[in-house]
Amino acid sequence: MNRTAQAVVLFLTGGAVLRAGFTDLYLQYVKAGLRPLLLAAGFVLIAAAAATVWYEMRAARANRTARTARTPGTPDPDRNHEDGDDADGDSENGAQTHAHTHREPRVSWLLVLPFFALILVAPPAPGSYSALRSGTALQPTWDFAKLPADDPLRLELLDYASRAAYDHGRSLDDRRIKVTGFVALDRGGTPYLTRMVLNCCAADARPVKIGLTGHTPTTALPPDSWIEITGAYTGRKAKDPVNGGVIPFIKVDKVHQVPAPRDPYGN
Repeated sequence: MNRTAQAVVLFLTGGAVLRAGFTDLYLQYVKAGLRPLLLAAGFVLIAAAAATVWYEMRAARANRTARTARTPGTPDPDRNHEDGDDADGDSENGAQTHAHTHREPRVSWLLVLPFFALILVAPPAPGSYSALRSGTALQPTWDFAKLPADDPLRLELLDYASRAAYDHGRSLDDRRIKVTGFVALDRGGTPYLTRMVLNCCAADARPVKIGLTGHTPTTALPPDSWIEITGAYTGRKAKDPVNGGVIPFIKVDKVHQVPAPRDPYGN
């Protein structure tokens, strides 16, 4: 790929990264806290593209100036000497041979197609299919902050799961709790409230699952639908069949469907 094509690819990559960073599209790929680094990377790529074009133009001007200043009879440094051209050879034929030697395959321009896909199409976040085929990301936690006295108490799904699994619900007893996530149904029809969490980017997304018991209208909960449940702590737990991790449960009183959140990877 020649320098011009390299500059185009760099510019398209930087533009796609900046578009994602200046909109919510980046949340489909990386954690929210990485936005400043993403924007910085986009600006660096565009600056690199501009520098590549500038150096290429400067080199072209220098070559034209050198050809103009060359005196008659001076050998042309741009001729292809490997083809055995002599001083009386056809200069036009040598120039054509030189151009042919350095011609780039046009198929290399297909490299730009993924960038248009990135700009025009936002991939969906992993859903119930991925969640049921990945082990829970819930890890043992022993330090829990004091909860507010709100009623009902709104908790992030990871916070409820950690308290229910490793604090034995001590901070959750006698509390009405609201949690939001998407629905996943295992092969036996057991419903789980799920959120995918990231360490860095979407490639390492793993689920945190809460089993639902009580008033769970499974026929009205299609997989991947986002719901908000109001319920209470229950000591029931299960083992994740994928990695043996803990899956706590919540006893459901009310369920209603909600729109998918801006950040699908939030806790």
